[in-house]
Amino acid sequence: MNSEQQARGLAVVTGASTGIGYELARCAAGDGYDLVIAANDAEIKRAAERLSAEFGRSVEAVQVDLATPEGVRALTTRLAALDRPVDLLMANAGRGLGHAFLDEDLQAALRVVDTNVSGTIALIHEVGNRMRRQGSGRILLTGSIAGFMPGSFQAVYNATKAFINSFSFALRDELRDSGVTVTCLMPGPTDTDFFARGDLEDTPIGEMKKDDPAMVAELGYKAMLDGEGDVVTGWKNKLQATLANVTPSGLLARAHRRMAEPKEEG
Repeated sequence: MNSEQQARGLAVVTGASTGIGYELARCAAGDGYDLVIAANDAEIKRAAERLSAEFGRSVEAVQVDLATPEGVRALTTRLAALDRPVDLLMANAGRGLGHAFLDEDLQAALRVVDTNVSGTIALIHEVGNRMRRQGSGRILLTGSIAGFMPGSFQAVYNATKAFINSFSFALRDELRDSGVTVTCLMPGPTDTDFFARGDLEDTPIGEMKKDDPAMVAELGYKAMLDGEGDVVTGWKNKLQATLANVTPSGLLARAHRRMAEPKEEG
């Protein structure tokens, strides 16, 4: 690692081929960071080309499946080979899945857990330890306001986001004297490929107006740099999160059904 690279700093962003992850990468590149971006689709390579052309930074694409131990290992091995401190880790990779749980393909449901939970914590365990040893670093996890409510017709997804929301606050407390900060970005429905990939387009939440991913990413990125514990984007989402804390779980589940139940199942 040369002195110029050290001065620039390195940011790692997962799920960065499109949507919030791509916009988080743009925020970091705009601040002068070199990037390692990861996703399981070939679009990640085109995303790297666009980011490099726009900002003139070093951008390396790693196409890996972070739902698997092998994919996480491939990414962390590549990071180790760079021999550079990771200054920012934005663990954004995620997967959704709609319809009633018993009607879902079990392997698809387990893949949501592997992507959103298992792969995320495995990556953070490796990179977080590196950050703790170097005495500095910032971690951003993409949670969701979905983690505040039982997710009828998105039962597995909402449960994984409840895990991420909780995990981020616990990890933040554990690292409070280490020089490493942990922030949880909790967006509401955002205009990304999430709804198409999760088979959620034919639902009220799939058809509703959604937040701009660039706005969501910018707020999350700023909160991470400021060392904040969490950020809920959008006033409607903040209101929903506040109400969820004082509403019985049964009522929340029924409310979520109205948003997420496919029309053909209504």
